[in-house]
Parts: sequence; C-alpha cells; structure tokens
Amino acid sequence: MTRKFFNIMSMASAYVVIAVIMSACVTGSGQKQQVGTLLGAGIGGLAGSHVGKGDGQLVAVAAGTIVGALLGSDIGGSMDRADELYAQRAEQQAHNAPVGETISWSNPESGNGGQVVATREGYGASSGRLCREYNHTILIGGEAQTVYGTACREEDGSWTVMN
Repeated sequence: MTRKFFNIMSMASAYVVIAVIMSACVTGSGQKQQVGTLLGAGIGGLAGSHVGKGDGQLVAVAAGTIVGALLGSDIGGSMDRADELYAQRAEQQAHNAPVGETISWSNPESGNGGQVVATREGYGASSGRLCREYNHTILIGGEAQTVYGTACREEDGSWTVMN
C-alpha cells in the first residue's frame, strides 16, 4: 500500500477521533443534533477515504464528510423529536384529566421531562366549545421553561391547541 493511502487513512481516523472528542464536549439535551452532525461527519469522512484514488480520494473524503454530517444531523434531530412526542402525549392526557391534576412526562433517553396542569376550563364565548387553559413546565438540561396555552374540544371529542 502506498504512503498516500496511509496518510489519507490517518487523516480520516483523525476526523473520527476529533468528532468523538467534540461530541463528548457537547452535553445537555437539545444538543443531539450537533452530536449527530459531528459523528456523521467523522464516519462519512472515514467511509469516503475508502473510495477513489489520488485526488479523487480527497474529494471522496470531503463528500463523505458532508453527506455524513447531513445524515447525522437528521438522525440527531429526530432523537430530539422524541421529547416533543412525550410532551404532546402528556398534554393530551391533561385535556381529559380533572382540572388541577398534574400530568408528568419524562424521556429516559434525553433526561428531559415536564409537567402539564389544566388550570381552568370553560366554554368559549364565540365557539361554545369546552376549552381548557393549561401550564406546561418543561425541564430541558435542568432549566425550566413554562408554556401557557389553551385547548378546545372539537365535536368529535379531540382537542385542538388554540395558542
């Protein structure tokens, strides 16, 4: 094997090591997309190093890095969407729970969680539909954020978030 091949392999391996080290520095929730981007770039660069010869191999490393970063970003972003699904499920439960009851949720993968409490209910003046106001406190990376909203019941029994 040629010396150039070993240099490219060493460079690709360095990309992977750098990506792993950088991903260890990215902590907390909501950062999964960044971690996925870094790891995807490292793995894509390594895969690209196995394609082509000469200058074409360098182009393949660059292309592999870019494609890997894009795919890794998409995968990391979808992992964060799991938190959204847990939160939405808790909101749906709160729409049907007694006013004042706390509905808690947590995502064991991310460590994020929250609580939803319906605080008041009544009939909308213009729509005549049953509506509920709620507080949704979300804990992301140990920091609490509270969202206030209103949901109204549709004729079919489902709930629509109004704001």
